[in-house]
Amino acid sequence: MRGYAGKFLEIDLTNEKTKEITFNENTLRSFIGGRGLAAKILWDRLSKRWETIDPFGEENLLLVLTGPLTGFFPGGRVCVSGKSPQSNGVIGSTVAGEFGIDLKCAGYDGLIITGKAQQPSYISIIEKNVAIKDASHVWRKEGKETLKILTKEEREEIHRKFPRHGELKEPSVLYIGPAGENKTRVAAVMAKWSHAAGYGGYGGVMGAKNLKAIVVKGMGPLPDVADIEKVKELIAKVCKKCFKAELWRRWGTGGGGYSFGFRTSSEPVKNWQEEWHDQKSYAVDKFEQRLWLKQYWGDFGCPTTCLKIAMPKTGEFKGAITDNPDYEMQAYLGTNLGIFTPEHNVYLSTVVDDLGLCGIQVGNVLGFAAELYQRGFLTKEELGGVDLKWGNVKAFAELAKKIAMRDGIGNILAEGSYRAAITLSKLKNTNLLPYVVHEKGVAIGAHGIRSAKDFTSNISYACSVQAGDHTSIAALPADKRGEMPTIIEDSGVYCSFNTFDVDEDLTWDFFEAVTGWRITNEEWYQNSALRILQIQRALLLLGGPDHKWTTDKDDENPPRFYDPLPSGPYAGRTTNRRTFEESKREYYRDVGWSENGIPKPETLRRLGLQDVEEKLRAENILI
Repeated sequence: MRGYAGKFLEIDLTNEKTKEITFNENTLRSFIGGRGLAAKILWDRLSKRWETIDPFGEENLLLVLTGPLTGFFPGGRVCVSGKSPQSNGVIGSTVAGEFGIDLKCAGYDGLIITGKAQQPSYISIIEKNVAIKDASHVWRKEGKETLKILTKEEREEIHRKFPRHGELKEPSVLYIGPAGENKTRVAAVMAKWSHAAGYGGYGGVMGAKNLKAIVVKGMGPLPDVADIEKVKELIAKVCKKCFKAELWRRWGTGGGGYSFGFRTSSEPVKNWQEEWHDQKSYAVDKFEQRLWLKQYWGDFGCPTTCLKIAMPKTGEFKGAITDNPDYEMQAYLGTNLGIFTPEHNVYLSTVVDDLGLCGIQVGNVLGFAAELYQRGFLTKEELGGVDLKWGNVKAFAELAKKIAMRDGIGNILAEGSYRAAITLSKLKNTNLLPYVVHEKGVAIGAHGIRSAKDFTSNISYACSVQAGDHTSIAALPADKRGEMPTIIEDSGVYCSFNTFDVDEDLTWDFFEAVTGWRITNEEWYQNSALRILQIQRALLLLGGPDHKWTTDKDDENPPRFYDPLPSGPYAGRTTNRRTFEESKREYYRDVGWSENGIPKPETLRRLGLQDVEEKLRAENILI
């Protein structure tokens, strides 16, 4: 099989044993890799008892998977998955960097991590040398310090074992901060200083397994491809298109902190109470002029290089360094909290990254807590002395630390805004769920639906099998937009930012040139993508153990999205319930679900998923 290293590494942390496993060609052709293969592995291994498995329990798997296009299609990423502590379903959460490349060059297409280490540990993979090492010396350390220590240690190890290779690029590392160690549901799996696989809460899964980090260095070549000359030709075509996207390359998504608020009225402001602002102080040129240290840098093979490095050069936050916050971080750790100063946004982003928190998920929690404070439901005393007024960046940084450490009120908020609202509602004897902007336990990405001017629609989050994930939204028609095109990117595993101006036919050309398989639009949309979608849907509906979702109640937008927009050019607009219900039913039909949103038996049988049908019947979900 071309494009694949040909084997996966299974690591049993409990017994400190490893073994190599393989998947046959039919499985890989049907599920590709990354997100798709993760769904298949989790179904095969855990579906019989899915509803009883605690995402933080030893039974859960941590999957780190590449895809056949990883390292070939410009823009390297790797997919992290497992049973999600946020949704109790499966989310394919991808993170940029060289990890997937190093893993394939070490001879593995992915890692299947089981059990729980007896003490804080990290996994080291240097070529074929696999070891589970003591991580006590980096446990409780924040992100940059963890990365510095492990990079130094593993570099020295590489020099000892491979002295003739000379000086090499540093190994790739996935790691967690204190938030993951403390099993918060809003913890991310981190890479580099500030890259994150945030959706899903898999940082907490690593912490539950006593796994601080995974370090990998591969010194072999990438796998063989079917047609190397065609691959080179296609790489050049993609790069040429990306080079032409001048503003996208210059600003990346960081250009959105002002424009999504001012132009499309779809940016969270003060926990989504507003979605419009005209704060020119927050325009991207202010970040560029005052904070950027480096304008262009990118991960492996990336022609877009939308990343920047930002740091306040003066003032009380001088030296706080991170990627220039992308749009999601600008929104959730900025406007969502009433923060409109670039220096403050960079500082808070640095704090959140070092703690190993997902900026979207924890930003959602911070906004929720701030609104409760605004309305008198939480007091300064209950917040441990934190004066959580809108715009108070030091207060939000302090509360973020409490969440990461599960300190005081942080122990409740570490469960994510939805679960925190349930707990606080009981304590306050009042319903606080209307103040939560979530979908099935997952914070919604920073793209609102009320103005209908963003790329989102009324069903984007309500019908997504990845819930609040803005990178995988439901859309109509289902075979042209939305999740099924996204599944190929998350399964192939490469960066979607390099696909915006690329024709879909070129994607299939890439698959054929790399793997030798000719995948047609019809085959993908009528079979492979639908098959992956059904498995994710089934596992989401099975849920448990702490919460299960029902389609009639939970395929729904958060209450706030039915409030009229209070300001801006689209003031008064809101989500129309009747139109939403019509769109939802149409989407159900498009993807082969019943009018109640349950995968139809005939759909499952046609896709060879009789075991999914059997399980859904056994649990009285499919009647």
